[in-house]
Amino acid sequence: MRIGLFVTCLTDTLFPDTGKAVVTVLERLGHQVDFPAGQACCGQMHFNTGYRREAVPMARGFAAAFGGYEAVVTPSASCASMVREYFPVLAAEAADPGLARAVAEVAPRTYELSVFLADVLGVTDVGGYFPHRVTYHPSCHSLRMLRVGDAPLRLLRAVRGLDLADLPDAEACCGFGGTFAVKNPDVSAVRRSGAEVLCAADNSCLMHIGGALARQRSGVAVMHLAEILARTEDAR
Repeated sequence: MRIGLFVTCLTDTLFPDTGKAVVTVLERLGHQVDFPAGQACCGQMHFNTGYRREAVPMARGFAAAFGGYEAVVTPSASCASMVREYFPVLAAEAADPGLARAVAEVAPRTYELSVFLADVLGVTDVGGYFPHRVTYHPSCHSLRMLRVGDAPLRLLRAVRGLDLADLPDAEACCGFGGTFAVKNPDVSAVRRSGAEVLCAADNSCLMHIGGALARQRSGVAVMHLAEILARTEDAR
């Protein structure tokens, strides 16, 4: 399958290893992964802060960059939500039939990584090896908008050597996207889980939670789901 990687602004700028991990996993499964140079921001920040008209060119640019791919895969549940849920809204508000057609073609083929692997490809064992105790934080967009369900957990359970720990109060927001849970309940919950590593499908949440964990000198690391799946026994 020919796949377009939508790496997202945050991953490209601050967490490039996550993007590389996505490519590693997909190529290991035998797929061709392209990185369209024309990709840019999906416009989520503009949309969320009320600059909806300014986000329209970004939706148009996304559709142009990723048109023609069998699938578009991103390591961000929040950006996948923007494309799938809100690009059609932007196209309708812009009263642009051409954009509406382009969005209708590309948005349904845009997937968050875990959904693409577990539900589209039907693969849970991607050949990963990660001998650590890990707990999973379901980010708000993955939980409430994309409704990824247990796809990330199915993938983690198939990683050899990984000890998956339950996360108390897992459905609580980490607070990155607003003022919810500003006291970071995830931090205390992660420490109660006894995990060495907390993972999620969004680097934005990991950055927020990881900062709190580091300030508290918890000793708990944070890693994107893709980076765990990309690890092998040879890469220890």
